[in-house]
Amino acid sequence: MYKVASPSEYLVITGVGIEDIRLAKKGWILPGQSYIIFDMSPVNYTFEVQAMSSEKLPFMLPAVFTIGPRIDDMPSLHKYAKLISRHDKLSTHVKELVQGIIEGETRVLAASMTMEEVFKGTKEFKQEVFGKVQLELNQFGLLIYNANVKQLVDVPGHEYFSYLGQKTQMEAANQAKVDVAEARKKGEIGSKEREGLTLQNASKIDAETKIYATRRGGEGRMAEIKVKAEVKVYENVREAEVAEANAELAKKKAGWAKEAQVAEVEAVKAVALRDAELQKEVERMNALTITEKLKAEFLSKASVEYETKVQEANWELYIKQKAAEAILYQREKEAEAQKAIAEAELYARQQVADGEFYAKKKEAEGLMALGQAQGAYLRTLLDAVGGNYAAMRDFMMIKSGMFQEIAKINAEAVRGLQPKISIWTNGGGEGGDGGHGAMKEVAEVYKMLPPLFKTVHEQTGMLPPAWMGTLSDSHSTSSALN
Repeated sequence: MYKVASPSEYLVITGVGIEDIRLAKKGWILPGQSYIIFDMSPVNYTFEVQAMSSEKLPFMLPAVFTIGPRIDDMPSLHKYAKLISRHDKLSTHVKELVQGIIEGETRVLAASMTMEEVFKGTKEFKQEVFGKVQLELNQFGLLIYNANVKQLVDVPGHEYFSYLGQKTQMEAANQAKVDVAEARKKGEIGSKEREGLTLQNASKIDAETKIYATRRGGEGRMAEIKVKAEVKVYENVREAEVAEANAELAKKKAGWAKEAQVAEVEAVKAVALRDAELQKEVERMNALTITEKLKAEFLSKASVEYETKVQEANWELYIKQKAAEAILYQREKEAEAQKAIAEAELYARQQVADGEFYAKKKEAEGLMALGQAQGAYLRTLLDAVGGNYAAMRDFMMIKSGMFQEIAKINAEAVRGLQPKISIWTNGGGEGGDGGHGAMKEVAEVYKMLPPLFKTVHEQTGMLPPAWMGTLSDSHSTSSALN
């Protein structure tokens, strides 16, 4: 199958015989190969990027970008073909991709600039955004053919530019009022000056006319002197009037200056008051902006943490389920193995028990037969000694060597004791008086004490109490009682 692309299109072919992809304007599509056709025409993307300056003031930046594939660079076309070409250029996927790059770079750049810098340096701001966005779009093989940044717009609820315009208008109005007052002051002062000059000139002409008439109509030197004196007086009067007029003019000038200064001070104070009100409103809006930003950040962070924890919990649940299934399967196999082992051990134990039972049985039968034989032997022996049980017992003890064992045990018991044998004589005859039998028994008991004390002393080293008596050193039979 032979395919031909239009002038603004490219064929992207892949499949059998092609290592990666192949771009062509026309070509054969062989069996085992697939192709798509993508359009290289640039597309206009219109965005309203919401950003925030370094003073935390939000604003809207309307922008229109004309973006399309880089047709003069084949590696860029390969990137575009592999990453973007399967999607429609007007699809939400491509628009969100481009919008995400533009918004990200615009916000980062705006965050490093003040509102005044953004507003006054719109051209530089546009170039910065253009350059940074182009760097990001290079990895997708896209090129910005044109970028148009419109005027900055206030975000609803944050009327910074409106307030700035109102401030400029108020400043212009106040300056106009000051200019009007200054012009009015100059006009009134000029008018009064013109009126004063007119009066002075009229008075001068009148004085000159009267002097001339006096000169023309005067008689002699005295008349001339008189006229001069009158003229001098008149001039003095006029000079006084002029001085008075000048003083009045100076007073009026001072009043007008005072009114102008008062108006200027009132205008300055009004401007300062309005500026303070606007600054207060700006600070309030800044506080609201910061609050909303913190709320948005906390909400975004909480949402991300929630999604992360949900994914982690699902993953842990899946792992635990698989582990539990593996443990269950292992335990089932172990139980089956233990069952088989137990059955084998039971069979072996049954066989061992059967063997032990048989051995015990045979042993019991042997003991029974032995007991029966020994009983028959003892009955025969008892009959042989005429039924004398003591004679049969002694014979059995002699036969078994029991007497020899008893003698050996007794000899071992007294070995090493080294017993001492003392012979005591009481010195009395046996022919005592029979009438004193009771005293004789007492005397016999008393006579037993010395040998007993002597034996105890020799065996243990202990002596009897002093009140009972003392032992002599010559082993005699006498003892003294206290």
